[in-house]
Formats: sequence, C-alpha cells, structure tokens
Amino acid sequence: MEPATKTETLDIEGMTCASCAAFVEKSLSRTPGVQRAMVNYATEKATVDYLPTQASPATLKEAVISAGYGVSERAPDTSAAERSAEIDRQKALAYQKLKRRFGVAVGLAVIIMPLSMLMLWPAAMQRLNMQWLNYGLLLLTLPVLLYSGREFYVSAWNGFKHRAANMDTLIAVGTSAAFLYSLAATVVPGFFTSRGLMPEVYYDTTATIIALILLGKVLELRAKTQTSAAMKSLIGLQAKTARVVRPDGAEVDVPIEQVQLGDLVVVRPGEKVATDGLITDGSSSLDEAMLTGESLPVAKKAGDPVFGATLNKTGSFRFHVTKVGADTMLSQIVKLVEDAQGSRAPIQRLADKVSAIFVPTVVVIAILTFVVWFDLAPAGTRLPLALVNFVAVLIIACPCALGLATPTAIMVSTGKGAEHGVLIRNAEALEKAYKVNAVLLDKTGTITRGEPAVTDFWTLPGQQASQLLQVVAAVERQSEHPLAEAVVRHADAQGAASLAATGFRAVEGKGAAATV
Repeated sequence: MEPATKTETLDIEGMTCASCAAFVEKSLSRTPGVQRAMVNYATEKATVDYLPTQASPATLKEAVISAGYGVSERAPDTSAAERSAEIDRQKALAYQKLKRRFGVAVGLAVIIMPLSMLMLWPAAMQRLNMQWLNYGLLLLTLPVLLYSGREFYVSAWNGFKHRAANMDTLIAVGTSAAFLYSLAATVVPGFFTSRGLMPEVYYDTTATIIALILLGKVLELRAKTQTSAAMKSLIGLQAKTARVVRPDGAEVDVPIEQVQLGDLVVVRPGEKVATDGLITDGSSSLDEAMLTGESLPVAKKAGDPVFGATLNKTGSFRFHVTKVGADTMLSQIVKLVEDAQGSRAPIQRLADKVSAIFVPTVVVIAILTFVVWFDLAPAGTRLPLALVNFVAVLIIACPCALGLATPTAIMVSTGKGAEHGVLIRNAEALEKAYKVNAVLLDKTGTITRGEPAVTDFWTLPGQQASQLLQVVAAVERQSEHPLAEAVVRHADAQGAASLAATGFRAVEGKGAAATV
C-alpha cells in the first residue's frame, strides 16, 4: 500500500517573473519525496504534494531558499480573514517600496535624459566640458543603478549562482553593458579616441530602462491587488465579533479570532452568525444565500447546524461553537477558490515551458546581434551600434506577459465567479468549458430573481380588491417573513393606504393574524 501524500501551500517571496516561478518549481520537484510541485507567479504561491515519510514543510522551505527565494510563514490554524489581512499587509509594504524605487528612478531619469541630449547639440559641446558632464551623469545614474535597480541585479546573481537565467538576467545584462561602456568612456576616454571612436555615454539608456521596467512592475503589482478584490469581498462576509456567554452567564462581545471551540454564542435578529456550530436553544430563520444561493430563509431549531457569515433574520438563539478559523465552511470555500486560482490550465503549462527556454534564447539572439553589427557596421561606429542593438534585443524581451497573462485571467475569472456565487474548482475546468453542450442551473436566484413576488390577486365575490389589499398589507407589515415582504411590496406598488394593525401573532405553518 502506497503511503498517503500530504499537500502544503507555500507563500513565495522574491519572484519577479514567470521564469522565477519555473525555477522554484524545478527546485521543489527535485526535492526527495515530492510527488508534484506547482508554482503560480500571479498568486505567488506554491502547491506541493509530498510523502511525509521522505519530506516535510521544513525541507520544502529549504528547497525554495536554496533556489534564492524566500517563504512567508503561514500559521496552520489561521482563518481566511487573518490570512488575507497578512497578505494585504505584505503587498502594501511591497507596493510602497516599489513606488519609492520607481520614484527615484523616474526622478533622476528626467534629469539625465535632457543632459544627455546636450551631446547632440554642437553649440553646447563647444561651451561645456563634456568630461565633467559625463562625471555628473555618472553620479546621477549610480542611485538608479544601486537603489532602484538593485533587486534586478540580486535576482540575476542568484540565478547565475544556480545556473539559471530569468527575466531579471536580461535587464541586468542589458543595463550593465550600457553602464559599463559609459563608465569606461567617462574614466578613460583616451582609450576610445586613440582608436578613432567617440567616447559616447549611454547613462540615459540605463536610467530610462530601469525606470520603464519599474513602471511596468508597479502597474503589474497594482493589477494583482485589484484581481483579489472579489476574494476580499468573500472574506468580508465573515462577522467581526461574537457575543459569547461566559460561565457566570455574562454576555461579552469578543473579536472573532478569540472565539474558542465549545464556546456558547448568542445570536440576535439581524446579526451575522459568528462561526460554525450547533443550536442549543431557541429557533429562528437564517439567510444562507451566500452558501446555497437559496434566497428564502431556512428555519432553524435546537440541534440544527449553523454556519458562519449567514444572516439571522427573525428569532434569537444560542449555539455551541464546533469549528473556528480555517475549519469553518466560509474558510473552506475561500480555500477552494484560492486553490482554483493557483491551479494551472493545460495551456498555461505550454506557456511555462516556453518561458523556461525564453531567456536563454533571447541571450543567444542578443549575442548574435552584437556580433553581426560589430562585423558589418562602419569601422568608426561598429562598437556603439553593436552595443545599442545588443541592449535593445535584451530589453525588448523583458515584459513577462507570456507567463503572467494566463494565471492573471484565472485569478480574475475564479474571483469574479466566487463574487457571484459560482465556485470554480480548478483552471482546467475553465479551459474545458467550451466543450459544454448542456448546463444545469439551480432555480432560485439563478434563473429567477431570487425573491418572492405577488403575481396575481383574487377576491371572493362581493369583496373590493383595493380594500382587502389594504387589510392584508396592514397585517403583513408586522411580519418579517419573506412572503409577507412580497405582499407589502405589492400593496405599496398598487398605492394601497396604510392601516394600523394590533394584536399581531404569527401562526406557524398557517400565516398571521391581527386586528385591523
């Protein structure tokens, strides 16, 4: 009998492109005991199936770290809301840091660019000391290179140490080539002039490329944040507090995170159920539309289960807590959506395979471009032209749309589906949807409006419809039943006058009675 596998989800830190995700996945797959590893760049998560007899969460973490990336610690019993809040905090910090790097890069680039243009103006070249101007451009470019672009070079170096190339390798090689050539032209211009070459500098190329790449990163991170808005709205359904009954009978409002198994919780009309449990006393009707899609409230009595985030409509009741945190029904739904967002469609596997060989291919093409231009260009301009085109080939390939487009589309579609009550189990189901030739739909709230309505109103012979409608509406205004609300809406639409009703009482299974 084969040992059972376990599944671990890791939050990966430091990935900057689809090639990074492919490298982390390869490192995890090579770990002894790992049956399957899947890394999603868009969600920054790794899902690993492993044999607990041969591997553990610690060895999986070591595999990620050895690849040059980090793992964010995740407590096993955290609720969906707590996990979401922590992820939001980390993303907010990363976004602010990225915006600062971008601000420095673009601020200096707009200074470096016009100063570099002076070299194309003969009158300015006669009046200015070009050597000192080049040193000034060097000083302005260094912060862009060392601060704004630092992570590109660190990532490229980590990849080099592990004999792997990623998108950051293209950025690092391209900008470094332009910067080092410019540095040589600034420090030893005589080396170039003695060979009949102009000591031209390309500091503006280095600064502008880093600024533009960072702009793309800022927009990408903001797009990732927006795609999780539907998930946030799903998590936001959860109650924030619970009214817990202490052993001495006192009722205390506590944060939902402090609710423990076995606690006795009170729920009053109009309140959300704090977490999952079993009713001990009392009865009510609960709106469970967020779980079942059924708009009509469900009657609940002692012994019946209740689920967190559902809405109590009429009565009051008490229940014993049976599940908290990550074990609740809502947290399980959120986890299913997260798993779907992290799953990989068959077409995405093809994109990942292309991404894995994309960077080495681009580097080879860039080197060939350099060789061809250096061989065919005029003698006085061959090195600058070869360098510029070498950098151009590297940089034009930097946007990582190939590895980002499919997972982002999956994130948006599964998140929007969850927002509208459609649970998509995995990405493969989305890709196979075009083969569907029959669709089964639940009735209430899907092919109907999801709320009762009066369609016809009959009276016995000798009764006036308008007067009878006024009397019926007066009684039903005292009730909280969904069918009563439908009658009241119909009466208001017909312009029926409001009458006073006294002595209201609800008769279970029959209706309501009052004196009008």
